Amino acid sequence: MKNFLYSILLIGSLSYSQSQDEKMLRQIYAAALTQGKCYSWLDDLSNKIGSRLSGSEGAEKAVLYTKQQLETLGLDRVFLQEVMVPHWVRGEKESAYILNNGKKTVVPICALGSSVATPKNGITAEVIEVKSFEELAVLGEVKIKGKIVFYNRPFEPENIETFKSYGKAVDQRYAGAREASKYGAVGTIVRSMTMRLDDFPHTGNQSYGDIPKDKYIPTAAISTNGAELLSKLLKENPQLQFHFKQTCQQLPEVLSYNVVGEIKGSEHPDQIMVVGGHLDSWDLADGSHDDGAGVVQSMEVLHIFKNLNYKPKNTIRVVLFMNEENGGRGGDKYEQLSKKNNENHVFALESDSGGFSPRGFSMECDELNFNKIVGFKELFEPYLLHSFTKGHSGSDIEPLTGKNLVKVGLRPDSQRYFDYHHAANDKFDAVNKRELELGAAAIASLVYLMDQ
Repeated sequence: MKNFLYSILLIGSLSYSQSQDEKMLRQIYAAALTQGKCYSWLDDLSNKIGSRLSGSEGAEKAVLYTKQQLETLGLDRVFLQEVMVPHWVRGEKESAYILNNGKKTVVPICALGSSVATPKNGITAEVIEVKSFEELAVLGEVKIKGKIVFYNRPFEPENIETFKSYGKAVDQRYAGAREASKYGAVGTIVRSMTMRLDDFPHTGNQSYGDIPKDKYIPTAAISTNGAELLSKLLKENPQLQFHFKQTCQQLPEVLSYNVVGEIKGSEHPDQIMVVGGHLDSWDLADGSHDDGAGVVQSMEVLHIFKNLNYKPKNTIRVVLFMNEENGGRGGDKYEQLSKKNNENHVFALESDSGGFSPRGFSMECDELNFNKIVGFKELFEPYLLHSFTKGHSGSDIEPLTGKNLVKVGLRPDSQRYFDYHHAANDKFDAVNKRELELGAAAIASLVYLMDQ
């Protein structure tokens, strides 16, 4: 009889907790969709400040703007963390053309981040097309020396999760120049990292690794339409030439900042829950999806909690990381300072996959915490979140460590993300207000549930 009564009481207690959580999630979503500030914040970041590449004037303005906005929320603390960041500048707009039997055909390109410039008058050379580093090695110096290597491995279209396709293609962008240089190439051209066929070249960082500086060669991305044309013409005329010119350069490092704001925990102030995105963006556009959306969604979490007068048990901290795009210095610095200050992080969530409709979360944690979050699925069903999987959480929270630390990444619908990623069309008008707000509500809901 005692066991029976205990079971009844336990079921009643769980039902009460569930109903309280359901009520709170409804309030969170209502606040995000009717009183949210994230869309207007993104409007300012995108249209008043613009691109925010590390070391730039835009990045500096974004630090001041977001700090000021966080201060208006009445948080317990808002502060900056100093971090030295690289300062790469693109220079004049790049130019390129295919020279085929005396005919010049202009194609869209853009320099890849951290690339060196071409000589003053550009580079003109024959082209050799490859799909992989293995193919490059087979061709060797005899076939490659003095030529421009053209990496033309497209996204695999059969993957429903487009980040999987990105992961299988991005090595040619990141390490393509380094690998081609080993065989005497004079430059590299890389197919843009997108599924869509269009005329937008997509930038992104590349690395020369540990090769000597005198072996650095210029590298640029070509639009997918340009890549298709170049590949077609190469089949017809393997002796055609390609010309490109870019004036980018690496300047001395610059002092910048992570922007941090927090609400102190009412019961466990020393236990920190982080939510964040990266404040820097590439320089071709506003970076509204990558990662203006994640920045303002993270700020919105604290705005929602203040609006609802929710007093978290743990300290909730928003961190706007600097330099994710071409160095990861902000995430590294945050972890370094965390260790120095003996901080105890128990949860971290990053939004860096665009401002599209949220579909769920990916997690890096132990089985106990994974099952706990999966147990929230029923609460999220009314809001159309269904994907709760193990997987990568985020680049900026990747360095973060802590005993039993739970790391989570927001996972929006990914089908259109790479249409805009690192390209000149990643602008404010590409973001849907309601989808952005739904993402903020999803993050705030999970933070609330984990705080409980």
